[in-house]
Amino acid sequence: MQSTTLEKQLNFLREIDRLKSVVRQSPLLDKSRKENSAEHSWHLAMYALLLGEYASGPVDTNRVLRMLLIHDIVEIDVGDFPIHGGSSPELQAEQEAVAAARLFGLLPQPQGDELLALWQEFERAESEDAQFAKALDRFQPLLINVVTGGGTWTESGVSLEQVLSRYGPVIRRGAPQLWAVCEEWVTQHFAAGQV
Repeated sequence: MQSTTLEKQLNFLREIDRLKSVVRQSPLLDKSRKENSAEHSWHLAMYALLLGEYASGPVDTNRVLRMLLIHDIVEIDVGDFPIHGGSSPELQAEQEAVAAARLFGLLPQPQGDELLALWQEFERAESEDAQFAKALDRFQPLLINVVTGGGTWTESGVSLEQVLSRYGPVIRRGAPQLWAVCEEWVTQHFAAGQV
């Protein structure tokens, strides 16, 4: 018996509920617990909604929102790869591509293909929309680390140079004005010896 379009969509929505169980390294700002990947994706969508004027070029906010809502769905299958975790980028990309094919393949066509293509666009970060989305994906955890007095930077022994090299190019490329603010925060943070 062939599944209907609605059955496939509902199955996908049930499957992505599992994203709520993927715990990230970043804490909530009140430090009460670590955030999960679903919360992270929602929060990034809010960043895109409010901060679009800081993109390096013209962006389609709707497309950026869609990218951010789906960008970490692959973590259902592969978990979170923290920026300071030292994992292999090649292995991560390979595992995430397999997960994306499986998860978006649950949807009816052409909907699944469209979301897979949008996810791939985010990963390649070649379009203005994807560059801005990627910048926000780096900006949010940087802000969390500054506000929480070091957060994952302290836990992982991250240096000023590592912060500048791991966050800087991506944020600067997609949102240079946000990077200017980040540089000030990071410099003040490390100068105060908080990490």
